[in-house]
Amino acid sequence: MLLFCPFYHFFWKMKCFSRYLPYIFRPPNTILSSSCHAEADIISTVEFNHTGELLATGDKGGRVVIFQREQESKHQPHRRGEYNVYSTFQSHEPEFDYLKSLEIEEKINKIRWLPQHNAAYFLLSTNDKTVKLWKVSERDKRPEGYNLKDEDGRLRDPSMITTLRVPVLRPMDLMVEATPRRVFANAHTYHINSISVNSDYETYMSADDLRINLWNFEITNQSFNIVDIKPANMEELTEVITAAEFHPHHCNTFVYSSSKGTIRLCDMRASALCDRHAKFFEEPEDPSNRSFFSEIISSISDVKFSHSGRYIMTRDYLTVKVWDLNMENRPIETYQVHDYLRSKLCSLYENDCIFDKFECVWNGSDSVIMTGSYNNFFRMFDRNTKRDVTLEASRENSKPRAILKPRKVCVGGKRRKDEISVDSLDFSKKILHTAWHPSENIIAVAATNNLYIFQDKVN
Repeated sequence: MLLFCPFYHFFWKMKCFSRYLPYIFRPPNTILSSSCHAEADIISTVEFNHTGELLATGDKGGRVVIFQREQESKHQPHRRGEYNVYSTFQSHEPEFDYLKSLEIEEKINKIRWLPQHNAAYFLLSTNDKTVKLWKVSERDKRPEGYNLKDEDGRLRDPSMITTLRVPVLRPMDLMVEATPRRVFANAHTYHINSISVNSDYETYMSADDLRINLWNFEITNQSFNIVDIKPANMEELTEVITAAEFHPHHCNTFVYSSSKGTIRLCDMRASALCDRHAKFFEEPEDPSNRSFFSEIISSISDVKFSHSGRYIMTRDYLTVKVWDLNMENRPIETYQVHDYLRSKLCSLYENDCIFDKFECVWNGSDSVIMTGSYNNFFRMFDRNTKRDVTLEASRENSKPRAILKPRKVCVGGKRRKDEISVDSLDFSKKILHTAWHPSENIIAVAATNNLYIFQDKVN
């Protein structure tokens, strides 16, 4: 593990992968500039695999780009940690539901990796309705010397075959292939917001606004409904499911969050339909903070188990909270992400930014939390020292191998030279999706159509 003191000494290790010209390789230390971007190029999810050697991103155009970590070299040891394009493929296409007269976007909502058990990699990707299991494999040899086919693949006349040849494998340029192995469709009436692989690696769950389904990887034509909060009368609907995740170690346990700011922990051993939760996590609302926007900003946009499985982290609009599984009445830690926006909620409601769904991630040891904000800022909180820092993912102020400087937001009064006024924040630049390497201090930050990869400073 790299040294992490102070914990904000991340530097611009390699490059910004611009989605303005998608899937074109960028040599190290180059940054493509663009004043505009296509809607389809906006990154919608980021995810490291279990070893951290691969990093997958999905975008609104239904495409998945996989980056591979550069192998360590004696001649260029500093290149370890750099990620280059490994494979790109079209995961989902736009569809149309003729029965409901609705367009189904190709946007990739989530990507989840499966542990690697052989030379191939497997990942799940989902849009609003369909989950797909993809196999990503390498091929560097091709067979030659067939008896019934010529070198172009055309069938030979059997009467012309006078000798028997033994086919051989010849080396060829490395080719990375992505093939869909399973397609899990037609099980969700509402938009899928979460997928999570179970620790038994035989099943996974997919969650939409009102239901959570359990799937077996080998069965695509049916799933098992484990949570259903849809009321008999839709006018009585008071909350929706916003996120769900399996426990990292116990295959029978999972959590899901709601738009009311509550978290429910369910045990599948208790009943087939988990309509009765095992634990219910909710923090009582402070009456002094009650406002017109209270219900909106209390909606949980992301929920994550810690790697140890002892804690749950949730993200609402203004805060990140850490809950102990053994204490349901209040979180053990609360971190203010951008409390200076509390006075701006009215304007944020008018421009719909108040409905943005920010994600949150743990570092490998569960000691540091990271989440995004506006103006391409992202926040880090050290749980041990209680220190926090604001960093910026920007091509303008990021030079190769330069340490990122902490940023500060000025709420009122005199503004210092290195501070930025809250009125100057650009709400069109937002970091919703982030990922942290499972064992090292390497982070991936998605800022609109750009992917930034930062690494902790190496002495």
